[in-house]
Amino acid sequence: MTKHHAENERIKREYFTYLKEAKRYSESSLDGVAKAIHRFETHTKFRDFKKFHIKQAVAFKAHLAEQRSERTGEALSKATLLSTLNALKAFFVWLAGQPGYRSRLAYADAEYFNLSEKETRIARAQREQRVPTLEQIRRVIETMPANTEIERRDRALIAFTILTGARDSAIASFKLKHIDLTEGKVEQDAREVKTKFSKTFTTYFFPVGDDIRLIVAEWVRYLQTEKLWGPDDPLFPMTRVKLGETRRFEACGVERAHWSNAGPIRKIFREAFEHAGIPYANPHSFRNTLAQLGERSCRSPEDFKAWSQNLGHEKVLTTFSSYGEVATRRQAEILRDLAKPKAAPGSDASELAKALMREFRDSGMVGGVGVNAGA
Repeated sequence: MTKHHAENERIKREYFTYLKEAKRYSESSLDGVAKAIHRFETHTKFRDFKKFHIKQAVAFKAHLAEQRSERTGEALSKATLLSTLNALKAFFVWLAGQPGYRSRLAYADAEYFNLSEKETRIARAQREQRVPTLEQIRRVIETMPANTEIERRDRALIAFTILTGARDSAIASFKLKHIDLTEGKVEQDAREVKTKFSKTFTTYFFPVGDDIRLIVAEWVRYLQTEKLWGPDDPLFPMTRVKLGETRRFEACGVERAHWSNAGPIRKIFREAFEHAGIPYANPHSFRNTLAQLGERSCRSPEDFKAWSQNLGHEKVLTTFSSYGEVATRRQAEILRDLAKPKAAPGSDASELAKALMREFRDSGMVGGVGVNAGA
């Protein structure tokens, strides 16, 4: 059975190079595009792209709508359908402008990958995300054991995540030299740390409690003074595995090496939350926790700007719109509170509101808040 088409493979390589070098796609984004195109090729039995016909796009949409997730067994979500079809649409628009394809494909052909307006609205609907409270995160940390080297690392990792709001990909690549306990900061240097959009910035420890900060400090000092690790060694090293007495592989401490990806970090989070009896919250959700904490804690536009920069955002609106969702229960509390008579708002709240409105105007936003891609 044919599993590839030589000419298709050649033009796909060109497209992936274009996305990586010209459009600055990350490896994970490229993987998503490659998966979408492969799905389409599998459906067409790897037919030459030069023989593309709009009927193929229509048939593929119907086929995709009938597919089920391998993980859950449920029908693919509208969001998955939209992202897959958008990737194919973008590919065929690009393909229609390439030598050898211009005379065979029309730009309008790609429009047949569109979902209906109704399905698109469903796919793009904003749903409330579960955001852990600082109290829940502290409970998770408190219930984590800290007897072995691995347990101490895992507890420090979760404490570090809420202390800095760093993304899991960055956490997996931090070195000891990037953290400064005296100044209370971590340098997210894109030359060595896997930051979003390869952005370099400094994050100062968020005010989430001395107990959380102490856990991170103890872990750093353990690596430096007891294990005698140096500046270029990993802040959160991978697990060392050896063959045990039962002839099975088992964990036996930490390896002097970085994790290759953030998968093990998410596993640590899942197990810690399950152990504490609290619904799972992934590492990225901690950034939402910090954004909401900032909204309650900041007293002036300058405060909130500093808080936003600490998350790695160049614009306050990124923090405000991407991470500042109001939970439904809190929304009800606010509306009930607003119904009560009260004095005019204080100058700090007024100034913060005015500053946000100025950013709305400067960004050209009318009648709503946009989401910045730098979240």
